[in-house]
Amino acid sequence: NVEVKRKETVMENAFLEYLLQQGYTETSASGNPSTAPQYVRSINQVLQAEHLTWDVTAEQVGSLVTMYDVGGEKEEEGAKSHRTVINALKRFQEFVRSK
Repeated sequence: NVEVKRKETVMENAFLEYLLQQGYTETSASGNPSTAPQYVRSINQVLQAEHLTWDVTAEQVGSLVTMYDVGGEKEEEGAKSHRTVINALKRFQEFVRSK
């Protein structure tokens, strides 16, 4: 559905904008994708793994943080890439709370 996809893209872009406003960078000094786009990519990976949309993830982000954090059933997934996945979920949780 095009309308759902458009709404998803709006939230994804809003999250990226939030990260940039928080001081995260879009590209590293060498020109590679930096923290902000990596966090967006990590959220998209969680969406795929959990079969969720951005909207549903926003509603369930607390339980996802618990699941992917230390002691959670998906702790190993959350710890990948120097804990990028769990850190992305925590930043997304802050983003949701800021709305």
